[in-house]
Amino acid sequence: MESSSLPPLPPEPEALRQEIMQLKLEKGQLLEQQLQQTQAKINQLYQEDIQQLEERKKTLQISVEQLERRQERIQTEMRSTFAGASQELAIRVQGFKEYLVTSLQDVALAAEQLELIPQAAAPTSTKVSAEPKSAPKSTPIPTAPSTAASTQPQFATQSFQEETRAIRRLLEQYRTTPNYYGPSWQLRRTFEPIHADRVAKWFFNLGGRGAVRSLGTRLQNILVASAVISILNELYGDRLHALILANAPERLGDWRRGLQDCLGVERADFGPDQGIALFESPESLAQKADRLIKDDAIPLILLDDSEETVSLSVLQFPLWLAFVPEPQLRRERQQNDWFE
Repeated sequence: MESSSLPPLPPEPEALRQEIMQLKLEKGQLLEQQLQQTQAKINQLYQEDIQQLEERKKTLQISVEQLERRQERIQTEMRSTFAGASQELAIRVQGFKEYLVTSLQDVALAAEQLELIPQAAAPTSTKVSAEPKSAPKSTPIPTAPSTAASTQPQFATQSFQEETRAIRRLLEQYRTTPNYYGPSWQLRRTFEPIHADRVAKWFFNLGGRGAVRSLGTRLQNILVASAVISILNELYGDRLHALILANAPERLGDWRRGLQDCLGVERADFGPDQGIALFESPESLAQKADRLIKDDAIPLILLDDSEETVSLSVLQFPLWLAFVPEPQLRRERQQNDWFE
């Protein structure tokens, strides 16, 4: 009776040890298996990421190569297209030149007469209605208007040799050693020979008053205009005021952003009383330029290539630069405007 009430005997210690060792072995194998599975998944994700990065790299390389080829093609087209003038554009330029000669001879006589009048008594504007028969036909187009004082720049005259040397030095500096982190109001972008040719032609051939051929895009034209502003700012400092004329707000927005990028100026530099002013009508621009000249400032008028004509109210001022698009591009724009 007493023997049947005793508890069961525990298993032998050796059997327990073997069972424990078996459990530990199974646990280690399970952990190793899970670790291998995790490592395999990590390697798979790593390989997938590397493959995606390589595919993106190849795509970017292809895009860069396409852009480089496009850049080379555009530069080649620019050099070949703008190297010589087409017959239609030559006819237009010649007609425009004849128009300027005939329409501004009265301004030339008025300017010569104003030199003999004391500046305090000089009128704010002069109109000569009589035909200037006594003026010789070889008289050059004046670079100063009837309302401007004799302190206005005249880059085509021999008396400005020092300014001419400074302009050529700055053009060479912009072309060979561009300063991308220079002070504001100085050119901060790459300056190609085609841009330098446009600026030099405007200064030395046109005397700071005239139209140059557009470079095809507004940004390229803004780069040329920025170089002109930078040079004039170097010569005349705060007296210079750039007045931009474009017939649409979005085009004026392009000018503002382009000048900020090329010259490092800020939004605070744009405004009626600041260094750069934007206009949609030539009348308001002419009024502002006239007030600047009365204050002994120097207005620089820049005309977007979307302007079809140059207003007479703009031609009277000493410094103006207009961008003339190619005849084919102008016809395409007119067709697009018609369809819109």
